[in-house]
Amino acid sequence: MELGAVAAPPARARRVRRLRRALAALLLLAGGAAVIAGWPRLFGTADGGAAGRIVPQGTRITVEVLNATDARGLARQATLALRDAGFDVVYFGNTNERADTTIVRDRSGHADWAALAAKAMRGARVEQRPDSSHFLDLTILVGRNWTPPREPLRP
Repeated sequence: MELGAVAAPPARARRVRRLRRALAALLLLAGGAAVIAGWPRLFGTADGGAAGRIVPQGTRITVEVLNATDARGLARQATLALRDAGFDVVYFGNTNERADTTIVRDRSGHADWAALAAKAMRGARVEQRPDSSHFLDLTILVGRNWTPPREPLRP
């Protein structure tokens, strides 16, 4: 065999290479079709969250979320679910108060906003507790009965 000559690849190697190229093109087309069809909504992204936006566009509802259980991380998970639903969660943390059921406290006198939050928290109980010193619309106490939605894919 001469040094300058390049041997032609065997027929099997050419078929494998063609097959790989066809598979890559097929995957690329399938990925594009999935994105166009709205596949990211399945993972709860911000534009098509798991619960979906329930707060009307142009409405700002300020909320604080407090974990009223001994389970760690519920306030953070509730915050993510409420933000996906369109609420403006300005604070989340824990409270010494304990609750079996999730409670939405209406601080600003907007019963319809409290009802939206109760819907987002899947059947929470609503209490009217006006308090202008909180500078909030709602306080949500996450109780033991609340189960977080399936965790969305977050980058």
